[in-house]
Amino acid sequence: MLGSPVDIAIIGVVVLVVFGPKKVPELGKALGQGIGNFKRALSDVTDDVKAGINDSEAKKDITPAPTPTPTATATPPVQPAAPAADEKAVSS
Repeated sequence: MLGSPVDIAIIGVVVLVVFGPKKVPELGKALGQGIGNFKRALSDVTDDVKAGINDSEAKKDITPAPTPTPTATATPPVQPAAPAADEKAVSS
């Protein structure tokens, strides 16, 4: 695959021909900075996730949330009012 020195040399020659000898160091520097920024961002996200997990575990250990208790008094269901006598005659 891409592990032998011959493969790496071929890629190096192609890059040198395509970009020229003056641009290769700039490309290497930009690639290195990009990789560094990616690793830094990945580390920040990993730290944030670990801190969130630790916070949620700490909140679990403090006290559980109280469970609501049902009230003893219940209200009777509301019944609809019967239609007036005038409404029955009008709708028929």
